[in-house]
Amino acid sequence: MSDPAISLDRARASELSVVARFFKATELDTRLLGMIGALVIIWVAFQFLSGGQFLTPRNLWNLSVQTSSVAVMATGMVLIIVTRNIDLSVGSVLGFVGMIMGVTQAEFLPKLLGFEHSATWLIVLAIGILTGAIIGAAQGFIIAFMGVPAFIVTLGGLLVWRGAAWWVTSGRTVAPMDSTFRLMGGGPEGSIGAMWSWIVGLVACVALVVMIINSRRQRKRFNFPRRPVWAEIFMGFVACGLVLGVVAVANAYYWPIGIVRKYAEANSIVIPEGGLFISHGIAVPVLIAVATGIIMTFVTTRTRFGRYVFAMGGNPEAADLAGINTRWVTMKIFIIMGILCAIAGAISTARLNAATNAQGTLDELLTIAAAVIGGTSLAGGVGTIAGAMIGALLMQSLSSGMVLLGLDTPLQNIVVGLVLVIAVWLDTIYRRRTA
Repeated sequence: MSDPAISLDRARASELSVVARFFKATELDTRLLGMIGALVIIWVAFQFLSGGQFLTPRNLWNLSVQTSSVAVMATGMVLIIVTRNIDLSVGSVLGFVGMIMGVTQAEFLPKLLGFEHSATWLIVLAIGILTGAIIGAAQGFIIAFMGVPAFIVTLGGLLVWRGAAWWVTSGRTVAPMDSTFRLMGGGPEGSIGAMWSWIVGLVACVALVVMIINSRRQRKRFNFPRRPVWAEIFMGFVACGLVLGVVAVANAYYWPIGIVRKYAEANSIVIPEGGLFISHGIAVPVLIAVATGIIMTFVTTRTRFGRYVFAMGGNPEAADLAGINTRWVTMKIFIIMGILCAIAGAISTARLNAATNAQGTLDELLTIAAAVIGGTSLAGGVGTIAGAMIGALLMQSLSSGMVLLGLDTPLQNIVVGLVLVIAVWLDTIYRRRTA
């Protein structure tokens, strides 16, 4: 005899439309799909308005590098907003930590280790991460244990750390950076090339297939509903297709002619008549951002700490009564945010090959907007890391497209501000309809 519950589910599924059945089978997040659809519309619009300059391998590669630092910070901002807090200081913390890392490798370490020492970049990165963690811990302690609202603490941090960055060098720009450290910023040397990019892409595809198979086995083991086989195959093909497509675009962007000539001369390579084409491949900062996203996704979905974070956001009082040390969890969240700001600061400083007082200006707006546009609710309890990273890409796409169109910076800021307000408005409507 058939299970009545299964028969009922089948009867209900037969009443749904073809599109509804497709979404039900594949379990796709409609909010995430809507954001991807908005991203595609923005790309097509800028491609048309810019005369075909937007969707070129060069611009898309640069877009991925420019998105990296904000995407890294957006993964931490998800946790903060999910717990009904906010961090307005991330841009200033990035600038301050970036200045600390710049001064350390340009002025202090050369006196101890000499220039271009093999350990310089590692020491600098460790100092930056430690500094970011201390700043995050200080702000988190004031918020969690002293009861000062996060808005006030981080608003003060925005001013304090921006001023501290200026104070470190009295407004000087510090340059150049260590050559190994600069690899974290991208560029021809800060990319892994065509062959390694394909290897990374294929490894990612294998990992995705293994994850799909493992997920299906786990659902079967605990007697949870499973997606149809065709839906699993479809999701695998789409995911692998997107990964390999990104690799193909990265490999389609070649080194500039001048750099190719210098490389050929340094390595005694004869340039053929048709020219020498060397692919950039995937940029190192993009790999850092992707790795950060994977780790943060694991933390939020597969650890007790992640469950505590979402429990606090859903109902702080109930979480406290359930025995969760909400104060310590809050402090941990801000420590993580400080560490992520340090990683973003390393990417930004390496990309500029300098530490400046303007680093991170308005990045707090972009980071918050990326998280909110990515589906993180300001009411707390809802948010995804993947959505925040796509939101960061969307925000940077707007900025990049407006630069291509020659729009002034003030107008760009107006557009970003309006997009943020619209995103919050749409989130409010969505929550009302799903309440």
